[in-house]
Amino acid sequence: MSDEIRNQINDIIEGEIQLGINDYLEEKQEKEKHQGMGFVTPEDAKELKVKISNAEINKIMKQYKKLKKKEKSNLSQVKRMGLVDKHGRPL
Repeated sequence: MSDEIRNQINDIIEGEIQLGINDYLEEKQEKEKHQGMGFVTPEDAKELKVKISNAEINKIMKQYKKLKKKEKSNLSQVKRMGLVDKHGRPL
């Protein structure tokens, strides 16, 4: 009899804990819906403007071009194919 009561009490406690967790997750999701990205409200996010210097853009473009050039190289093509030498090591 005491085992049944203990099981019922454990079930009630687990249920209450699960309800608390569910409520917390729902509140968190609601806050995220209304907050937007970071500290910006959804209304402000529609008109968000960012200023970036041309020097920074040039650096990013240079890095991008290097990566693309490397991707087109023959060695990169071999690596993508997954080829191995006679000892089973990747080329």
